[in-house]
Amino acid sequence: MAWNEPGKGDKDPWGDRGNDTPPDLDDVVRNLQNKLGGLFGGKQSDGNDSSGDNGGSLGLGLIAAIIFVVWLASGIYIVEPAEEGVVLRFGAYSESTQSGPHWHIPFPVEKVEVVDVQQIRNAEIGYRSTGGRAGSNIHSESLMLTKDENIVDLKIAVQYRIKDASMYLFNVRNADLTLRQMTESAVRETVGKSDMDFVLTEGRSTIVSETEGLLQGMLDKLETGLEITSVNMQDVQPPEQVQAAFADAVKAREDKVRQKNEAEAYANDIVPRARGASFRLVQEAEAYKSQIMAKAEGETSRFLQVMAEYEKAPTITKERLYLDTMESVYSQSQKVLVDVSKDSNNVLYLPLDRMRGSASVSPTRIDLSNMTAYPSTGTGSQSSTSSTFDARSRGGR
Repeated sequence: MAWNEPGKGDKDPWGDRGNDTPPDLDDVVRNLQNKLGGLFGGKQSDGNDSSGDNGGSLGLGLIAAIIFVVWLASGIYIVEPAEEGVVLRFGAYSESTQSGPHWHIPFPVEKVEVVDVQQIRNAEIGYRSTGGRAGSNIHSESLMLTKDENIVDLKIAVQYRIKDASMYLFNVRNADLTLRQMTESAVRETVGKSDMDFVLTEGRSTIVSETEGLLQGMLDKLETGLEITSVNMQDVQPPEQVQAAFADAVKAREDKVRQKNEAEAYANDIVPRARGASFRLVQEAEAYKSQIMAKAEGETSRFLQVMAEYEKAPTITKERLYLDTMESVYSQSQKVLVDVSKDSNNVLYLPLDRMRGSASVSPTRIDLSNMTAYPSTGTGSQSSTSSTFDARSRGGR
């Protein structure tokens, strides 16, 4: 007979169907309370024991208290010295907290956004750095139009930090992207007011300072909470298509400056020399003028004095002038003194050429009263005459 034949007791799957009912919900709750009470030290009881209900309520209260304490403890947070905490209450800004331990109402009432306000951030315009070096160029950002309708390829880097965390989080949707766009706008405005030569040569520092001031003003106007720390121009050059021609122009400009400097150096060297020479000539002329004038004034004064004495004693003055003149004439010449008697008719011949040629000749007094002179007829006569003159000179003395 089959095991599931009807009427065979518990082997009949359709038998006893009236006793197959779902468990009572109260029984399930009671069993759960008993198990929890056993875990926390309570007594398990059957459905007729009221003390089991009290123990279960105590366990649930203890669990709720622990959960509440944990929930409260989850509101403790610590803000680092370089950070700033922003407390949000139901998503709206509530307050800002500085470094140190703090507490806020836990989720879902409040939450905290911690922002690093000392971190130096970097924004790059015209390029993107890779590994600390300038990487790929972005021509849509770097190519800019100047005032004289030329194009320059400019790369600039901006360093900034967060000045106000609440403004940074809530006033602008994406403050970093906004700063990048403002930087590009400020650089284009500054470059658009300058000529190409000014941007490529001496105007770099001016472009940087004007861009920084303009960018900071735009950020403050929108209350982004960002502060610019530095603006650096990484590179500026003409577009690649005209770089060769521009390099030649720059070289020519440098040659012009070099030659100008050399000319100025030569002028600085030669002009002082010429001025010194002219000053020396002027001083020499002044000295010569003073000398001539002083000499003329002295001679004039001497002449006037002599004329005054001449008017007083003409004869004596004439004799004195004569003697002075003869003294000045004969003071530098060799002299021979000859004593000639008034009654002597002898003609004297003196070898003055030999006497002047001798350095040891001294003035000699010659007595011509007994001397006989012979005419000079030749070399022999001259020699005999000289001998006779020498002998009679010595005898006469």
